This record gives sequence, C-alpha cells and structure tokens, in this order.
Amino acid sequence: MAQDTGGLNPADGVVRVRALRRAFGARTILDNIDLDIRRGEFVALLGRSGSGKSTFLRALANLDHDVQGSGDLRVPEKLSVVFQDARLLPWKRLLDNVTYGLRGPDARGRASAALAEVGLAGRESAWPAELSGGEQQRVALARALVREPELLLADEPFGALDALTRLRMHALLRRLCDAHQPAVLLVTHDVDEAIHLAQRVIVLDQGRLVVDVPVDLPAAAGAREARVVSLRRRLLASLGVTAEEAEAAEAA
Repeated sequence: MAQDTGGLNPADGVVRVRALRRAFGARTILDNIDLDIRRGEFVALLGRSGSGKSTFLRALANLDHDVQGSGDLRVPEKLSVVFQDARLLPWKRLLDNVTYGLRGPDARGRASAALAEVGLAGRESAWPAELSGGEQQRVALARALVREPELLLADEPFGALDALTRLRMHALLRRLCDAHQPAVLLVTHDVDEAIHLAQRVIVLDQGRLVVDVPVDLPAAAGAREARVVSLRRRLLASLGVTAEEAEAAEAA
C-alpha cells in the first residue's frame, strides 16, 4: 500500500482513498475502498459488526501496521483519534493528559483553554478517576482538538454513555467541529446519531462501501422529519433491517 501523510492539495480534500484493501490472512476485510473527505466535512460511517468499520478507521489513522494491505491512502499529518474508551492516563491530572505529547511554550495555556471549551474550566488538577464517563470523553475531545487536527477520527466515542449524556456530547461535538473545522470521520452503529451529526453518511458492508448519501435536512419541520424518516429507512435497509422492523421501531 502506498501511504502519503503530507502534501495534500486543499483542492483534493483532506482524505483521499483509492482501491484500499485490508486483509487478515485469507480473509478480506476492506475490498477496494474509494473515498474522499473534504476539508471541514463531517462523515459518519455505519456498518454491521464485522463489516470493517474500525479496521478502516485504523487504516486512516495509520495504526494497522500488521495488516496486509494495498491501494492508495492519503491523509494529513495533523490528525487525531478519539476512541470509545477515553484512554486517559490515570496517573496524570487532566491538564497533563491534554498536554501529553503537545509541543510549544504555550502548551499548558492551550490545554487549559481546551478544557474550558469542553466545559471543564477549573478542573485542570483533577484526576481522571474523579470524572464521569461523559466528562472523561470531554477530556479526550479536548486532547484531540487542542492539536488543531485537519482530520478527526472518532471510533464510537459515545457508545458507552447513557442516552442523556450522549445527546449532550452530540451537541458539544457539533459545536467543537463548527469552531475548529476539521474533517471528521465518525464510526458509529447508531443510525440516528449518524443522521443527527453528519453532513454525509456512508455504509460499509462486507468490506465495500455500499451507500454514500448526503444528509441535507430541510429547514422546514415537516419536510425535515420526512427526510429523516426516509434516510433512516434507507440506512437501516442497507444494514439488513427490513421495512417492517423499521416501522415497528419507529412506532415503539
């Protein structure tokens, strides 16, 4: 596989993937994937368990060195990853978690500002164990965005949170992305989360991208709800959910 982590022309977008293949031995996980993500674009990636979602994200993050692969993958040097587990260092205070690996004389000031931006002003000296799960994910977002990445990769970052905390984190993520304007690839199993957050949704099935659809929700409430229902049914169908099952879920 040819991989280029720099020198992307802004006109070409932030991510450019062509004929990307990933295999574990004889088992093909990603099969000739083509994808472009533009600067500032928010893309959600859906797929059934085992479809290759996390493998694809790890490929973009250059974290899959032991996996066979071929194709062309171009991503920016400045990228950050947020996982479902916040992966904070328990022996470091919050400010030190956010500054970990950060360079520059103003690193601590930038990290403090990042914590304030995610609603944790004044908590710089707290330990990770003192935080709730949602607060820990706020720190993970601060740590990712303080580096001003051109590409933010998020692997089901809200999957372990309760429903109310997840909704609050959705609003925070959208606000942060509007402010920092990274390209975003969000891996999720939640169709409604994908529709709510993303400008574009793609679906991976048996190693291939089978759906690539803009969200483009109308402003008018009635038309917006109709578009949400239509998108939800199309995306659920691509994930193997029947129309009857989708209607039952909507009625519940």
